[in-house]
Amino acid sequence: MDTMERTIRVVVAKVGLDGHDRGAKIIARALRDAGMEVIYTGLHQTPEQVVETAIQEDVDAIGISILSGAHMTLIPRVIELLKENDATDILVFCGGTIPKSDIPKLKELGVGEVFTPGTPTKRAVEYVRQAVPARS
Repeated sequence: MDTMERTIRVVVAKVGLDGHDRGAKIIARALRDAGMEVIYTGLHQTPEQVVETAIQEDVDAIGISILSGAHMTLIPRVIELLKENDATDILVFCGGTIPKSDIPKLKELGVGEVFTPGTPTKRAVEYVRQAVPARS
């Protein structure tokens, strides 16, 4: 019961040159409305900036929104940087225009879940609640 009371902390990030952040703002709002603390990094973040923010803010998860087609370069870099910084306990999930054929590859690299356009925000919120392990 105590773990349910703890506030889940999430970084929502836009990596790369993608300039469209409506989806990121929608998911950030849904997570906030569900009682989570959300740090939105803004547009044009590098994987290094996202990981640095996640570590500094002691978050439970990173949600990456990506529409640019660079997901197979940028998301693996985020995973790699988390490993280099001994921060593999931070859950990574993503959403955006990601081809179905790339989803298994991203999951093999360590992405917890991939949400494609049209996914109800409630599903993403439930996933984060279920996937974030209880921390003391």
